[in-house]
Amino acid sequence: MDALQCIATRHSCRKFADKEVTNDTIVKLMEVVKNAPTWKNVQEVRYYAVKNDELKKRIAEEAVLGFVYNTKTISRAPVLMVETVVKGISGYEKDGTATTPQDSHWQSFDAGISAGTLELAAFAMGLGSVIMGIYDDSVVKNILDIPDDQTVSGLIALGWPAAEGEGPEKKPVEDVLSFRD
Repeated sequence: MDALQCIATRHSCRKFADKEVTNDTIVKLMEVVKNAPTWKNVQEVRYYAVKNDELKKRIAEEAVLGFVYNTKTISRAPVLMVETVVKGISGYEKDGTATTPQDSHWQSFDAGISAGTLELAAFAMGLGSVIMGIYDDSVVKNILDIPDDQTVSGLIALGWPAAEGEGPEKKPVEDVLSFRD
C-alpha cells in the first residue's frame, strides 16, 4: 500500500479481533512513529503500550469521564497506547521562554502529528486504531505512574480489526480548501 492510498482509505476502528498484538509488532510500529516530525526535532512525544487487562479496565472505568464509547473501545482493544508529551520543550527555548505566542500549542501539534503517523503506520501494517480524546489526564497518569513532567495527549486503541469496513464519507475538497490567489 502506498502512502496516498493509506491516507485515503484509513478509518477509525473500534472493534478488534481477539488476537494478540505482540510486543515485536508494537516495536515495529514505533520504529516508524518515532520518525514523525516535531518542533525543532525535540522529539518530546512518548508512548505507553498498555496490554495489561487490569490497567486497561481501570482506565476504561475510572479515567474516561463516563464516556461509554471509550469504555467499550478500551475494553475491546488488545492494546491501549497512551500518548504523552514531555512538557515545556516544544515551542520553548532551552531557557524555558516561549519562542512564539502559541506557547504550549506546539506540543499538541507534535502529539497530533505523532498520533496521525501512528494511525497511518498501524493501518499500513494491517492494524486498526482510534484516537480517544475524552479522558482525565491526572487519573490516567496516576493509574500508569506517568512522570509529572509529562502530560497525556491522547488514548489510542490498537488491535487487529474485527472486520473490514469503510469509514464515513468525507467532505468534498471545496468545503475544506480555499484559495487566496
